[in-house]
Amino acid sequence: MSGSLVDESLRLDDAKLPDYLRRLGLLAQGEVARVEPAGDGNINWVRRVRAGRAGDRSFVVKQARSHLERFPEYQAPTERILCEARYFETARPFDRDAVCPAVLGFDADARVLVLEDLGDAPRLDAVLAGGGDARGVAQRLARFLGAVHAATANDASLTGRFENEAMRRLHGDHIFELPFQPNEFPLPAAVRARAETIWADGRLAGVARDAYARYLTPRGALVHGDVQAGNVLVAARGAVLLDAEIAHVGDAAFDLGSLFAHLWLPAAARGVASEADAAIHGAWRAYASAATDADADLHQRAMTYAAIEMLRRTLGTARVAAVAEPAASLRVVDFASTLLGLS
Repeated sequence: MSGSLVDESLRLDDAKLPDYLRRLGLLAQGEVARVEPAGDGNINWVRRVRAGRAGDRSFVVKQARSHLERFPEYQAPTERILCEARYFETARPFDRDAVCPAVLGFDADARVLVLEDLGDAPRLDAVLAGGGDARGVAQRLARFLGAVHAATANDASLTGRFENEAMRRLHGDHIFELPFQPNEFPLPAAVRARAETIWADGRLAGVARDAYARYLTPRGALVHGDVQAGNVLVAARGAVLLDAEIAHVGDAAFDLGSLFAHLWLPAAARGVASEADAAIHGAWRAYASAATDADADLHQRAMTYAAIEMLRRTLGTARVAAVAEPAASLRVVDFASTLLGLS
């Protein structure tokens, strides 16, 4: 896989975007279009385009560049957006509830994906931070994941179509390795002190290392790879799962564990992790109703991934707002360590 655009002349900017969309047939000649940033844009260049006289027609445009948009020091193959488009295409027949956004256009040469715009739908992390009830959202997402995992389990034809090793390793290093070894991440003093104790102890690093090996094994089912609360919009029709740039064939429990982690995180940060138990249990039941191998072993692997995800969101570079206060961070570390039997 190459790490750059096929043709650098296809690199978009706000000025070029309307004409480009006209060539794709998404804008009429002479139709007025307004371009504005959309979302966080951590990985790709992302814009919202509003069209029509009143701007009442809109869609979201994503273009993959040879580096991460928010972190240009990280190079990343632009083929990641091919994997995202293929994920939505592959999942569509099993997506009865329209959990994935509608794909309006895809230009593989320019590494551009055009998606429906969900407007001002709040992100799941904001809903959870406000104390919202996430049970329905959790069940909807889990049921979708279970259906996709069941339909794609052991399908050898998918491995080549989702050869996404560089993105999987970039993501995996920040989950399973970097938070559990000495580093210079900007952590509050009390959190760094706890991190240093974890590094010296070494047990968490060992658990994470074993989980990383499972995560990297290209066998299992089609995995979204980034089921975090920031990638879920709570739209009028229900939860919508975005950003499948890390899609790959692997351990189905990773998707489920990521979902569990982000349902638990805000409650664990407040010291009331049990408040999320109903959402977690409902998600597991919904997943099991759709999946074919939802057994005790998969559940245990999901719990391990959930604990590691909570730890990396507290001790790693991608800290979440829920753990901004040191006391909240330490509560999450305690809870996640207990899940792993290492408290």
